[in-house]
Amino acid sequence: MVDSQDMVKKVFTQKSARIDTNKGENYYNNLFEKAKQRLSTLKKQAPLKDIDMVDVIETEGINRRDFMKWVSGTTATLMLPPMFEPLVAEATELMNRVPVVWIELQDCAGNSEALLRSASPTVDDLLFDVLSLEFHETLQAAAGHDADRQLEDAVEHFKGQYLLFVEGAIPMANNGMYGTIGASGETFHEHLMRMSKDAAAVIAVGTCATFGGIPAAAPNPTGAVGVMDLVKGKPLINIPACPANPANMVGVILHYILTGQVPELDSLLRPKFAFGYRIHDNCERRAHFDAGEFVEEFGDDGAKNNWCLYKVGCKGPMTFNNCSIIRYNEGTNWPVGVGRGCIGCSEPDFWDKYAYQRPMAGANIKAPTGGVEKTVDEFGLGLLTATAVGIGVHAVASAVAGKKSEHNEEE
Repeated sequence: MVDSQDMVKKVFTQKSARIDTNKGENYYNNLFEKAKQRLSTLKKQAPLKDIDMVDVIETEGINRRDFMKWVSGTTATLMLPPMFEPLVAEATELMNRVPVVWIELQDCAGNSEALLRSASPTVDDLLFDVLSLEFHETLQAAAGHDADRQLEDAVEHFKGQYLLFVEGAIPMANNGMYGTIGASGETFHEHLMRMSKDAAAVIAVGTCATFGGIPAAAPNPTGAVGVMDLVKGKPLINIPACPANPANMVGVILHYILTGQVPELDSLLRPKFAFGYRIHDNCERRAHFDAGEFVEEFGDDGAKNNWCLYKVGCKGPMTFNNCSIIRYNEGTNWPVGVGRGCIGCSEPDFWDKYAYQRPMAGANIKAPTGGVEKTVDEFGLGLLTATAVGIGVHAVASAVAGKKSEHNEEE
């Protein structure tokens, strides 16, 4: 079985992605000069959309202080030192210089929904008002042949310049006939390859686009695959999760506007600034895991006291994502915060591997301090924890990297 004790033990003891949060003074000085030149070049270009970021945030009642707090947090999220804050602020005002084409394939539109669902817009939300979104079939007014023409015009006019966002998996069974688009009957596969051909970079948004997601779950009758299985020889960024967090989408776009290149990626092409963290390391219930305090079943005293959800199936130890830090719904909460364990939605094959409630209390797990094999019940006080939520994202990243480095050296 996929969820065997050996697999669980392996996952718990694997080395987390190492996050290099300090690349040295020379690196940041060079990047700073490069970013300044990049923004200077963009500033000389005519805006593609006549909407001013400053006007938008003032209209929504966001004052300068709140905006700068957002800039500071975003700079830290991108793992850049504070010297970059003025450039990040400037980059937000130049988002209307970079064209974006957004296509939807085999999906539920949940990632588009995540962008739209906001009771009181945050700066992240407002940036999408400024962004030059040249095509998004769910959001735009044009339909039918008019929509087709709009897409073709955008791709032709911005050849080699546009960022292509892809939402949804690609059905490949029966020559791709499970998904077609437009009057021509072009398959999703053909559509993706044609749209990505002249893109500056391709950004797969959501777990369906990145790893196939739910459409690729067993028995996967449509033969669904992710974008990276098909698009080659092109800068490609994966932003998984179901749905992807809009803050991570904004981070990728800002990084591209700032530097003209994709951010540092892990082996699954996920930006490290967002997916370099293991949820377990930054979980607000981590202290209860270390203390051996677990929810045994939903509704028990452990659940009422917000104890660790691992025994009722939380997959936080196997999942890399920053949702425990930036959260969802305008930063209000996230699944673990409301008493529902993580289902590992930002990992490959999550639906088949992780998306179930299954106690794994009998698994032998290697303690983070190394050496001793223990069951989850035997974990106790004294284990090292990398949890440092509340002292800033950058500090958290440094702490996590530091602990992992120490742990690795011990090994």
